Amino acid sequence: MEGIIIPLAFFGAVFVILYVFFTTRNKERLAMIEKGADASLFAHGKRRGGALKFGMLFVGVALGIFAGNMLQRFVGFPEEAAYFSMIFLFGGASLIAYSLIEKKNCKNEVE
Repeated sequence: MEGIIIPLAFFGAVFVILYVFFTTRNKERLAMIEKGADASLFAHGKRRGGALKFGMLFVGVALGIFAGNMLQRFVGFPEEAAYFSMIFLFGGASLIAYSLIEKKNCKNEVE
């Protein structure tokens, strides 16, 4: 019985958080519309670059796994530390590189 409580509590908490988020957002939007705000504030432009972001992230994770394997094999790092540190290092570096690419693309579009 105790093994089922944790997953139920987790999914229940996720459901409650999402419910509160969406109802609060809806109430905020209705209040802004009632005050005369333009409804176009809520329309998001077409978000592009999602495939590039996830592609770069997955390449970074793959490089992290490879680098972790090399650290563990040749340098003698503990296996868990090598893999986790390199996955997060290369994954984070790939997301930073993506943000720099996206910033450069936004500057070029404005000009």
